[in-house]
Amino acid sequence: MATTLELAQLPALARGFALLGSGGGGTTTMLELALAAPDRWPITLHDVDELDPGTPCLGAAFVGSTMLLGERLPGEAPFAPLVAAVERWLGVRVPAVCSLEGGGLNGLTPLALADERVVVDADLTGRAVPGLDQMSLLVDRVPGIVAACDTGAGGVALVQTDRAVDLERVIRSATIQAGGAGGTVFAGFTVGDLVEHSVLGGTRRALELGLAFQAAVSAPLEQLAASLGGRVLGEGRITAVDADARDAHVSSVEIAGLGGEVQRVITRSESLAFVSDGRLESSAPAIIVVLDALSRDILEVTDLMLARNVAVLELPAPEWWHASPERLARVMPSVYGLAELDAAR
Repeated sequence: MATTLELAQLPALARGFALLGSGGGGTTTMLELALAAPDRWPITLHDVDELDPGTPCLGAAFVGSTMLLGERLPGEAPFAPLVAAVERWLGVRVPAVCSLEGGGLNGLTPLALADERVVVDADLTGRAVPGLDQMSLLVDRVPGIVAACDTGAGGVALVQTDRAVDLERVIRSATIQAGGAGGTVFAGFTVGDLVEHSVLGGTRRALELGLAFQAAVSAPLEQLAASLGGRVLGEGRITAVDADARDAHVSSVEIAGLGGEVQRVITRSESLAFVSDGRLESSAPAIIVVLDALSRDILEVTDLMLARNVAVLELPAPEWWHASPERLARVMPSVYGLAELDAAR
């Protein structure tokens, strides 16, 4: 069933995708501003079963450093040359668009292409993840995927490979050459492929989460968590932020719990796990949300600083990741070398 999205719903939609970012995925402010023009709305959101399964589809996202995107804003149509490149490669126009990443700013990205393409309510992650090789189409080894990205100065790189890690490395290298951040487009798949090989309904989930968050943001913490379908993991004051000796990208954020517990949020580009008094309480693919305990702002991992009072919530993981051991293995902490943080399957 098609859903009509209105401009007035944009703030709630953005808050929902911020929650699904699990501390990563980039802040939504840039795209909220870009999408604020009234003439863009309303936007119709389609389920996969409303469209011909043979309809070619593309996924769009910003990759690299989301902090740089705030300093060096993308142009008016950042995906246009990338879409043109994949359409030339495929030899067909691609009339539908979905999101590559269903958390953080990229949850909103397909709405920026809604004036030219049909928006499909599907994405390739259901939460923020750091690697392009973690996109669901690649995890499930759907053949024929092609990707294009910025290389800087108007250049475009196009990659087609059966090895997901090659695509990740080439796109990442090209993005670094482009200055550290830019657009990426996936194509070579159809709306029918999304039925089995994507997370469905993520935009509607984000909207529901955002509306619930807005309605209960001032409520007691337990009530707020329940309204989101989640649970409270902990609350307290940050007393230390230490880099992991094995991986400088991994940090342990120590929290002095209100009841005297020693709590830790383990982060990389997203929050990966929560530990209390040495017990693993939650880990990816569960979505770990850290809020400022006073303002209830949704925090990125880069916002977790000494002396900040925080509350930590857990939201359920997208079921897609739990459908097979092969999928789950691509999103658990062990994929980052942190096997001790894997929850029981």
